[in-house]
Amino acid sequence: MKQNLKKEIENIARQALQASRELAVLLTSAKNAVLKDMAVALLRSKAVIFKANKKDIALSRGKGRAFIDRLTLTPERIRQMVDSLLDIARLKDPVGQVMREWKRPNGLRIDKVRSPIGVVAIIYESRPNVTSDCIGLCFKSGNSVILRGGSESLNSNIAIYNVLSNVMHKHKMPVGAINLISTRERKAVDILLKLNNYIDVVIPRGGEELINKVVASSRIPVIKHYKGICHVYVDEWADLNMAERICFNAKVQRPGVCNAMESMLVHRDVAVRFLPGMLKKFKDAGVQIRGCLMTRRIAKWAKAATEKDYRTEYLDLILSVKVVNDLDEAIAHINDYGSRHSDSIVTENKDNALRFLSRVDSACVYVNASTRFTDGNQFGMGAEIGISTDKLHARGPMGLEELTTYKYMVFGSGQIRE
Repeated sequence: MKQNLKKEIENIARQALQASRELAVLLTSAKNAVLKDMAVALLRSKAVIFKANKKDIALSRGKGRAFIDRLTLTPERIRQMVDSLLDIARLKDPVGQVMREWKRPNGLRIDKVRSPIGVVAIIYESRPNVTSDCIGLCFKSGNSVILRGGSESLNSNIAIYNVLSNVMHKHKMPVGAINLISTRERKAVDILLKLNNYIDVVIPRGGEELINKVVASSRIPVIKHYKGICHVYVDEWADLNMAERICFNAKVQRPGVCNAMESMLVHRDVAVRFLPGMLKKFKDAGVQIRGCLMTRRIAKWAKAATEKDYRTEYLDLILSVKVVNDLDEAIAHINDYGSRHSDSIVTENKDNALRFLSRVDSACVYVNASTRFTDGNQFGMGAEIGISTDKLHARGPMGLEELTTYKYMVFGSGQIRE
């Protein structure tokens, strides 16, 4: 391990800790002014960002369609990054919000108040828009942030970071408020994960291999986002035209992301009516089908699904399909094979909908809607720091509130405990 790399990363973390103490008391108006300037700067610098992104894409040729899609910045995606920063500026600042207040018989008044977590480290892969989204959310919520992106998106990440860092400098924000570890050396992650004296939480965003490594190596609490094995269940009471639109969108609209449908379940009583047209539409869109026996009787071109298929996050135009006997079997299948991310039922039966909502153990459960809506921006959070499949301390899309903890502020008038 290079000693100078260790010292460099420790210095970044130390500065981040100091900056977090200043950010915790920064006025909302000052934060919003910075965020708005960041948005303007991103738009003005898009040519520089596109040039850097093209370098990354050229270096990643041959890594697969889904990988390149996650890596690529388009004018629309730059616009989304800009809009996210502006949305974050418009959102209510959670810092200082009184969550609850009460008075004790001895006269003590206790306020439970939202406060920043402190220093947030984010380790992520491929998607360079994560750089600006995470900087915006952490800054607005009063946290300093240390970013460690994947080597495949390094040029893009540096370009975006430099633009936003210049805005921070212009507004005389604390040194260490936003940080990017720009080395390609893998040892950097190992060093970062040992700095529990400076960093309060680690959020990994990427594949299962990355997340498992972070969990195994970290001395710092980790908020995890494991696989996105998302399901849509087409119930016997489904509007089949609606089901077709929802399932197609959930799989095909952007297959390389964590909220895309990876497995489709269909009630046996509607399978013969629903599957022929649905599977043909998937086939025409280039989707490979891996199905159960009944699925393959309907679509003889489909491959046989294995046990592994039902537990796989494809992140590609591949879909596992299973015909189930009833709602209870669908729920049991999702709870067994799913990843507690996002699952949907298509049904016109209110009782079935409520049963699905209460019994499926996932961060986001839907009735008559695509799983593709599991996204901080779509939920009105401006952007997201990640999607947690944990239950503590956050679950589902993580926005500003999920980047805060709380403290108790206790006001007395001379009380002592007898």
